[in-house]
Amino acid sequence: MTTPFARAWVAALVLSMIALPAWAGELVMVAGIPLDFILFALTLLGVALFHNYTLYVGLTGLLTITLYKLIFTGFKTGDGMAGLAGHFQHEWVVLANLFCLLMGFALLSRHFEKSHVPAILPKYLPDDWKGGFVMLVMVFVLSSFLDNIAAALIGGAMAHQLFKAKVHVGFLAAIVAASNAGGSGSVVGDTTTTMMWIDGVSPITVFDAYAAAIPALCITAYFGAKQQHAYSPIIKHANSHARVDKARVGIVALILIFAIVTNVVINVKFNQFADLFPFIGVGVWAAILLSISVRRPDWEVLPETFKGTIFLLSLVTCASMMPVEKLPTASALAALSLGFVSAVFDNIPLTALALKQGGYDWGFLAYAVGFGGSMIWFGSSAGVALSNMYPEAKSVANWLRHGWHVALAYVVGFVILYATLGWHPDVAHKTSGSVQVESHVPDGKPVAK
Repeated sequence: MTTPFARAWVAALVLSMIALPAWAGELVMVAGIPLDFILFALTLLGVALFHNYTLYVGLTGLLTITLYKLIFTGFKTGDGMAGLAGHFQHEWVVLANLFCLLMGFALLSRHFEKSHVPAILPKYLPDDWKGGFVMLVMVFVLSSFLDNIAAALIGGAMAHQLFKAKVHVGFLAAIVAASNAGGSGSVVGDTTTTMMWIDGVSPITVFDAYAAAIPALCITAYFGAKQQHAYSPIIKHANSHARVDKARVGIVALILIFAIVTNVVINVKFNQFADLFPFIGVGVWAAILLSISVRRPDWEVLPETFKGTIFLLSLVTCASMMPVEKLPTASALAALSLGFVSAVFDNIPLTALALKQGGYDWGFLAYAVGFGGSMIWFGSSAGVALSNMYPEAKSVANWLRHGWHVALAYVVGFVILYATLGWHPDVAHKTSGSVQVESHVPDGKPVAK
């Protein structure tokens, strides 16, 4: 029996094939805004409002936008089904790489969890409020090489043990902020930075985000740890019987090495082939398959991971169809604003839009869309995952009231990043070298990039 959604797709395909050409490829405008963006915004709003049905909302948004493009505007690659086919021919490598990486990193995270490293970490914590502070620093470090969702869940599990399940909402917000901050400067620490890496952004450029993320971590970790200590002091009982599974730690390292080496080799030595095949994702899965004889991966996590991956890919695909030439010009202020927007809307499609538009300083953007989503509990996947573990966090009012230090940390971190490194847009990422964009450094002198 087919589902209503499947029947809708069939109807859309039939409708697009019976002489319904794009209306001269002209954008439909509503109050001066392309209807494409309005449909996309409604999809993201649906994701924010209906957390239990995000997959269906994402796929429905993709169907709606695809049908709209088929009938009214067409695609940059052409009108109708031919244009849609051309669009996916251009985008399939990015989508395939993301699919392989998201699925593979889920297995990597489970290998790390079962290595028992998280179980022995608490024994290195101080006994007072500084114990909570150091725990948040650990979450930050873990997120730099693990998925930020996994780092947040590991932090939540440690907090459950350390504070006898009495965890302050402000500390939960700090855990999410620490995980997002740690992932913001690493191309293997967050889906958004991984997207940048796949798209050709240098990991060194993304690393600049730590100039903001580290000060932001210090602020939110200090206030969050103080809140937690006043609410429920740390009670340490480190598991002295836990032994690190070195084989699983080695597998984690192998997967990361394969991902990094494959990407470097393809982008440096064989750049002309980068858009032809998902080499990075295949490299990750090659490492996973090679390690099966050493430790069995937790294949059981893949069905649920698959749903989440399809949801994220649906949003990325929607973003790839947007007329980015109608977006405001990339600037430091635009990046700062995207951080606040990501607190409400998913940062994956926001990153996809920015990458398609080009002209951003990717260190700024990585920090903005990464850390910015921590300001509200559903603003990042890490926040949603941790809130499932601690349902009391699913209150925007409580999150804003007790996690106020996250917004403060975001702004302070951004200002520090701008004052120390300045805004250096990567013009060559999406536009020809002949285009000149002004970059304003802290002394106010414009620099042509």
